[in-house]
Amino acid sequence: MGEAEIKPASRQLCVHSVLFFYGDSANDVLSVSIAKDIADHWNEAKGKVRIKNTVYDVVFEIEGIWAKSLTPEMVFENDNRRNNYFRVEAFAAGSISFVDGLGSNTGYFLLDNLLNNSTTAAHEYGHTIGLDHPEMLDIRGKGTPGIMYPRGTIVDPQFQYSPVAVPLAPGGTMNPFSRKVQQEDIDNLRLSRLPYNRSGVAMIGNFSNIWHQQHQP
Repeated sequence: MGEAEIKPASRQLCVHSVLFFYGDSANDVLSVSIAKDIADHWNEAKGKVRIKNTVYDVVFEIEGIWAKSLTPEMVFENDNRRNNYFRVEAFAAGSISFVDGLGSNTGYFLLDNLLNNSTTAAHEYGHTIGLDHPEMLDIRGKGTPGIMYPRGTIVDPQFQYSPVAVPLAPGGTMNPFSRKVQQEDIDNLRLSRLPYNRSGVAMIGNFSNIWHQQHQP
């Protein structure tokens, strides 16, 4: 979830999101690192959008904050359209990170998914701004997988966990580290169709405002 802001002077469309992290595995360094990782992935695409015959550069401005004093009430009562809340823990049921639906502003992150330049945070952020998994999950011959392809996608050998593995055999599906944000992902956000106000600002996504309890093994 976030706000899209049209900046005519610089011909930029900025997507602003603030990510608050809580839970036993959250800390200042990790919070800043995750936000930077998400911004780096989404800005790497150097996305463009055309609005009323003007082409804008799409820029993602993501801030990460360790919310060590966060309370459930602060999440439930949030009305700031830029704010997102994610619990970070060393254990998650199902051993996966998730958000609370497309266009949501809350979720639960498994710590291991976020380390070593993983694309998991960038992928989950895509869900929070409205993107679903693509329907076609066999993309052999189509090159680098986009950021929204899920684990298990069938890809060209160089994008698999093991380039010599048979497709769908162990090691024969997409290594998430190979995903990249592409112009198609920017197009799928439909930024040109958002209901901008007179100040050129529109909301992306919506309020889920769910506080997550810590999962137990």
